[in-house]
Amino acid sequence: MKQIPLAIGPDPLPTFDTYLTSANAAAVAHLRALDLPSAPVYLWGPPGSGKSHLLRALVHQRHALGERAGSFDAADPAPWQLQPGWTLVVVDRCDQLDAERQQAAFALFVQATDAGVQWAAAGRVPPVDLTLRDDLRTRLAWGHVFALQAGSENETRAALRREADRRGIFLADEVMDYLLTRSARDLGTLMQLLERMDRFALARQRAVTVPLLRQMLQEEAVEAGADS
Repeated sequence: MKQIPLAIGPDPLPTFDTYLTSANAAAVAHLRALDLPSAPVYLWGPPGSGKSHLLRALVHQRHALGERAGSFDAADPAPWQLQPGWTLVVVDRCDQLDAERQQAAFALFVQATDAGVQWAAAGRVPPVDLTLRDDLRTRLAWGHVFALQAGSENETRAALRREADRRGIFLADEVMDYLLTRSARDLGTLMQLLERMDRFALARQRAVTVPLLRQMLQEEAVEAGADS
């Protein structure tokens, strides 16, 4: 029988202070200093560049100021409605919006503009390359557009180390090296892997080591094969 690990509590809210990718300092500075309402903002970049982190950090900032904000994602069911009292609305993963959610996003953009509500969005590609309806694509290109870069290896290591410390995991250098050579380098994937590794180690009451990580990945591969 496997031991069921106890939850360690909710993940910390993303903030501007916990965003580590120094190459994107201009985008962070702009978002920090937004005087709402301002021109729309669109962030684009590869996985691991922190698009979702920055959108959520912006929402967290407004909440900390006592304001209300709405957040939508390409997976959220439509329709999307602007709520009274919102000062900000964000839309993530714009590159993955299907036809129904494109209509929802366009209607939301119009509502936000008419109401003087700040708009911020993100996707993997610049607005001109989005395979969306023309009226939505052109509106996403309004205002400020920032191209984000993925963090350096040192920044990725620092983020993993900080999250491991938060979880009470001793992450030896050889484990870190194994993670970075056996997995996609984007920070989102690595954080998910770290969470699975934490739960796997807790369930077996063992320290996090390279052999334990190998065992986890092997068992996951077997389970994935059985389900296919």
